[in-house]
Amino acid sequence: MIAAVAIGFIGMLGMMLAGLPIAVSMAAVGILGGIAAYGMPFMNSIAPVVWGVHNDNLLTSIPLFVLMGELLLRSGIADRMFGAMAAWLGRLPGGLLHTNIGCSALFAATSGSSVATAATVGTVALPSLHNRGYSMSMSLGSIAAGGTLGILIPPSVNMIVYGSLTDTSIGQLFIAGIIPGLLLTGIFMLWIAAHAILTGDNRREESIPLAQRLALLKELIAPGVVFFVVMGSLYTGIATTTESAALGLMTALFFTWRSGKLSWPLLVNCFVQTARTSGMILLVMSAAFILNLAIGLTGVAEAMTEWVTSFGLSATQMLLILVVFYLILGMFMDVMSMMVATIPITFPIVHALGVDPVWFGIFIVLMCELGLITPPVGMNLFVVHGIRPDKGSIRDAIVGALPYVAILLTFTMLLIIFPEIVTWLPEKLK
Repeated sequence: MIAAVAIGFIGMLGMMLAGLPIAVSMAAVGILGGIAAYGMPFMNSIAPVVWGVHNDNLLTSIPLFVLMGELLLRSGIADRMFGAMAAWLGRLPGGLLHTNIGCSALFAATSGSSVATAATVGTVALPSLHNRGYSMSMSLGSIAAGGTLGILIPPSVNMIVYGSLTDTSIGQLFIAGIIPGLLLTGIFMLWIAAHAILTGDNRREESIPLAQRLALLKELIAPGVVFFVVMGSLYTGIATTTESAALGLMTALFFTWRSGKLSWPLLVNCFVQTARTSGMILLVMSAAFILNLAIGLTGVAEAMTEWVTSFGLSATQMLLILVVFYLILGMFMDVMSMMVATIPITFPIVHALGVDPVWFGIFIVLMCELGLITPPVGMNLFVVHGIRPDKGSIRDAIVGALPYVAILLTFTMLLIIFPEIVTWLPEKLK
C-alpha cells in the first residue's frame, strides 16, 4: 500500500513537472487508482462527488472574495492606500520598504490572495522605489514576502480550501490567522530596519507634516471598513462565511462607486479576472475531491497513518519532518496543488498525533507561504520580477527573498514551540 502511494504521488508530481494542468494530474491519479482498486464502477461515484463540490454553499465565498479584491485593486483604492502608508512609514529606517510590508498586510486583509497582493503592491511601489534608488533585490524581496501575507491574514482563499478539505471551521481559521499575520508583518519590518542600520543604507523619506499625514488616513478607511465588515459579520454571528463575503463585496462595490471609478468596462474586467481565478481554484478542488475519493475508498489515509504512527514519532517530530517535506515540495509545486495534493494524507496523520486542526491549518498556510518565495517555482518571485521597471535578472528577486525564507522557517519553529500564538484567540472567541 505504501509503495502504491509513493508511486502515485511521484507520478502526479511528474505529470505536473511535465506541464500537464494540476487538475488533470490529480484527477488522473485518482481515477487510475480508483479503477485499479474497484474497476469501472468507481467511475459512477465521481459524478456525485463533483456535484457535491460545486453545490457546496461554502465554496461560493471564493469568487466573492476574489471579486472583492479585484474591485479594490482596479478602482485605484490600492494606489491611494500606498501613498497613505508611505507618509506614515517612510521615516523608519529602510524608508519605503516598510510601506511595501504595511501595504501588503492591509491589502491582504481584503484580497485573500498572495499573488494578487504581490502584483498590486508591486505595480504601485516598484516604479517609485526604482526612481528613488532603492536596492532592487531588497525591493523585490520585500514585495514578494509581503505578498505571502495575503493567504495568512484573513480573509484567505487558501484557508477556505483547507477548511473545505478537512471540515474545519472557516471562522476559526480566519481568526487564528490574525495574530500570526500581525506578528509576521512586524518581524518583516524589523528585518528591514535592522538591515538598513547594519548595512549603513539607512534611507528615510522626507518628513511629512502631521496634519497632512492625518488627512491621508482617510485613504485607509475603505480597506479597513471592508475587513471589519467581513470579520465583524462573521464573528458576531450575523452572517456565515459566504454571507460575510457577500457583505464585503457590496462594501467594496460601494467604495468603488464613491471613488468615481465604477463603470461597466471596469466591472467586465473584474468579472473576467474573477472567473479565471475562481475557475482554476474550483477545477483544482474538483480534482482534489476525486483524488480524496480514491484515497478514502482504498484506505490509503488509514494505512499511511498506521505506518507513520508505527515509528513512534511525537507530534513535534512529525511536524519538523513536514517542514522539510513542504520546503522541498514548495520548490517544485504551486501553492494550490501542494495543498490539495498533500492535505488528504498529512491531515489524518497529524490529527491522529493530537495536533489541533485549526493550528495545522495555519501551519499549512505558512508552508504555502514558503513555497511562494522559494525558487525555482516561487510564484511571487515571478510576479514581482515580471513587473520590475528595470527588466533585470530574476536573481535579484531570489536573493532578496532568501532572508524572508529564513524568517518564515524560524517563525514556524516558534509556532511549534508556542502553539498558543495560533490557538489563543480562537479559543477566547469560541
